[in-house]
This record gives sequence, C-alpha cells and structure tokens, in this order.
Amino acid sequence: MDRRTFVNRISQRVALAGLTLGAVAAPQMAQALDNAPVLRGTGDLGIVIERAVGKVQVVNTSTRTSLATVSGLGDLSHASVVFSRDGRFAYVFGRDGGLSKVDLLTGTLDKRIVQAGNSIGGAISQDGRFVAAQNYQPGGVRIFDAATLEPVATIAASYGTTGQTSKVVGLADAPGVGFVFALFDAGEIWVADLSANPAQPRVTRYANVGKQPYDGLITPDGRYYLAGLFGEDGLAMLDLWQPERGVQKVLAGYGRGEEPLPVFKMPHLRGWAMADGRLYLPAIGRHEVLVVDTRSWQEVARIAVKGQPVFVMARPDGREIWVNFAHPDNSHVQVIDSLGQKVTHTLAPGKVVLHMEFTPRGEAVWISCRDDNKVVVFDTRTHQPLSSLAADAPSGIFFTTRAARIGF
Repeated sequence: MDRRTFVNRISQRVALAGLTLGAVAAPQMAQALDNAPVLRGTGDLGIVIERAVGKVQVVNTSTRTSLATVSGLGDLSHASVVFSRDGRFAYVFGRDGGLSKVDLLTGTLDKRIVQAGNSIGGAISQDGRFVAAQNYQPGGVRIFDAATLEPVATIAASYGTTGQTSKVVGLADAPGVGFVFALFDAGEIWVADLSANPAQPRVTRYANVGKQPYDGLITPDGRYYLAGLFGEDGLAMLDLWQPERGVQKVLAGYGRGEEPLPVFKMPHLRGWAMADGRLYLPAIGRHEVLVVDTRSWQEVARIAVKGQPVFVMARPDGREIWVNFAHPDNSHVQVIDSLGQKVTHTLAPGKVVLHMEFTPRGEAVWISCRDDNKVVVFDTRTHQPLSSLAADAPSGIFFTTRAARIGF
C-alpha cells in the first residue's frame, strides 16, 4: 500500500466515525507520511564503508541497491560494524576513536562520539545492552549504553610491574553479559563479566598466552575463543565452558623450519570460517590456508593458495571457503571446495579486494574493490558477477545478519 492510499483510507475511517479531515489536515498528514521512513524489515539491509570520505552506504541485499548515504563518520580507514539486536542500528567503529550509531531505516546518523585516540573495532553484548570499543590509544576497552552511547565502564589494559598499557585486539561478545579480548603488547587474554555490575566489570586475566595476539574469533556456539599470534606460529585457545583449564596452545609451531614471507597485511580471523567440523585459518606469512579439526584441535591439512590470505570466510552452508589476499595478489579471490579440500575457482573481481560478505543464506557474496570504486556481487553457485554498485573506495561490508550471530 502506498502512502497516498494509506492517507485516503485513514480519511474514510475518520469520516465513518462522524469526523472530517480538514482541507489543511489531510495535506499535512500526506506530507508527514512522505517524510517518514518506508515501513520495512531490516533483515536484508547492510552497510558498505566508504573509507576515503568518512561515509557509509546503506544497502539492500535483496534488490542489490543502495538506499542511502550517511556522512560525517570521521576516519574510516580501518572501520568495523556491529548491529543492534533488531537490526535497525549499525554501530560503526572508526580508526580515529569515533563510535557512530547509524539508523538504517531513516538513513541518518543517530549519534556520534569520539571515545579514544585510535580504535580498531568493537562488539555488542549478547543481550544488546552494551557496546564495547577496543582501543590502540590509550589502550583498554570502553563500554557504552547501546541506546544512548553514554559511558558505562572503562577497562584499563594495564600490565606488568610498571603498569604499561597494552593495545587491545580481538574483542568479541562472550556468552552471558560480557566480552573477551586480547592484549597485543602483554600477551594476555581477558574476560570481562558485566552481569553483576556493568559499571564495575569483573575481569579474569590469562597471562602468557603467546607473543603478540593480533586478532581473535569466537566459535559459533560461543564455546571457544581463539587468538591468532603474530609473534609466533600458533593460536591461543580459551574454552569458555571450562575457563578453569586456562589457555591452551593450538597449532604451535606450524611453520617450524620454514622461512616466513614479509607480511604485507595482517590477516583477519573474524569470519566464522568453519565448515564440516573444520576451522579454516590464514597462515601468517605463508601462501596457505590451515585446516584444523575442531574436535581434536589438530592440524589436518594445508591448502596452497595464490597469496597471503587476509580473510578466509565460509559460505553460510559451509560448502565453500572464499579467500582474499594481501598485496600483490589483492585483485583476486579464490574459492575452496570444503569436501575436496582444494581450490576450485580463481576470480578477479577488481583492483584491491578488501572485504567480502555473504548474503544471509549465501546465494551471493558482495566483494569490495577499493581502487575500482565499486562493490561487485557474485552468484555463489555460478561464480559469475550479478551486478555492481558504485562506492567511493569501499572497504568493509557488513550485513544485519550479524545481529543474530555470536562473535559478529
């Protein structure tokens, strides 16, 4: 039903009640409705980051169109996004410490604060009440009320005998009201529990987890938190169901005896690259994807790929794994068959592929091509392009499906 029809029906019902909409009231109602957001759900909406201009596009994955552009979000050269439980609001974390709340239905900036000097992402709590930002400068984690962006708590990432402050990475929502994250400089993993008193989180610290944890993921069931280690080969794993067991090393020394290549871009673990009981991970400084059995947490395979993997992401059904790469191979994407454990397709979507995002059920994948100023949408069945959207130096792509996922 369009807005004009809606106004006419309202007028008829008012008349039947013995009232009359005046000559002025009806046009005013029509104008108000014309300015109102279209009544719609949010399940097929998302955000495309336009990193060079501090803007985001609100997009529709069903129609593959751009609905609105929201500006004034600051430095988005390294930006990430989480969503409110209902999928209406996107929380955008900018490199400059900005935290912006974007209304996807109205296509407007609801509120923006600058909460730190240098920030690289954040998370939203399981119950949707709190948004947390992880910071490089001044370090630590800051927690805000998701509705108002008013500050709730600050967790200073202090460590050592002299109280140094660490960069925080790998922040994820933990089951219950809390967050789990890693301290890059300290080599520690912390779990913050907000359930008793959000203003004073109870923090459990795990020390000596490995050298320079650089990113983290939490498995889809919320049980395992894994932090990738930049300073050594391997991962640090914490079983959140049995935290008393402490942190264990997984894949320790997987590159032993091999000379690693220079790392041109830090790989990312966030992507839920899990399929058929296996976890797929980018190997730092190598042209390989590591395959881990999630029952034994042992390496079961290595898959040779075109370059140094950045994102290794599983299609929602787990049938395929899509991989993009660091320079000089960052104009390509490869597709791995999860049954055959081998590369089946090599695609060239455009110049400098930065990010990929699957539609909710995985029939398509959106790929950002920064230097072509476009986002290309591929059919995941035929591996052929379906359409493209213009975007100013696009980077991250984030869909509201993430609102219902742990660790996204």
